[in-house]
Amino acid sequence: MHPNAVRVQEALRRAGSTAEVRELADSTHTAAQAAAALGVELGAIVKSLVFVADGRPVLLLVSGDRSADTDKVAGAIGAERVERADADTVRRATGLPIGGVAPVGHPAPLPTLVDTALERFGVVWAAAGTPRAVFPTTFTELVSVTSGQAADLG
Repeated sequence: MHPNAVRVQEALRRAGSTAEVRELADSTHTAAQAAAALGVELGAIVKSLVFVADGRPVLLLVSGDRSADTDKVAGAIGAERVERADADTVRRATGLPIGGVAPVGHPAPLPTLVDTALERFGVVWAAAGTPRAVFPTTFTELVSVTSGQAADLG
C-alpha cells in the first residue's frame, strides 16, 4: 500500500475503527470517479474538503452529491469568513494531496464538520490518502473517528 494509505489505515486503527483501506485500479480523484469505481450512489462518497474559517483550516466531510454552503459552515462553527483553501494550504493542513485527502491521518487534528446528508447511507466511502485509495465507514463512525461535529453543510 502507498505510505499515505498506510498512514490513514493506522489512524483509523488508533481511532478504534476496523475499516480496511482499499486501493483501487480506477481513480477516485473526484466523487463521481469514486462512485463509478465503487458502483455506489454519488451521495455515498465523502468529499473531504479543506476550507479556511477566519484564517484557520477546517475539514468539511460533505456528501458527494452536495456542495458546501459557506454560510452554513460559518454558522456551524461561529466563523465570520469561510473560503475554500488553496492546494498549498490543503497539503500543509492534511499532509495529503487534493483528490486523496482523508478524514483522518493528518499531522495535527483539524476542526471537522460532517455533513448530516451522509446519514441516509448505511455505508459511505472516504478517501484514504491517495487518488486511488478509499475506505468504507458509517456516518456515526465518521463523526467518531474524526471527533467531528455533525452539521447540515449543503
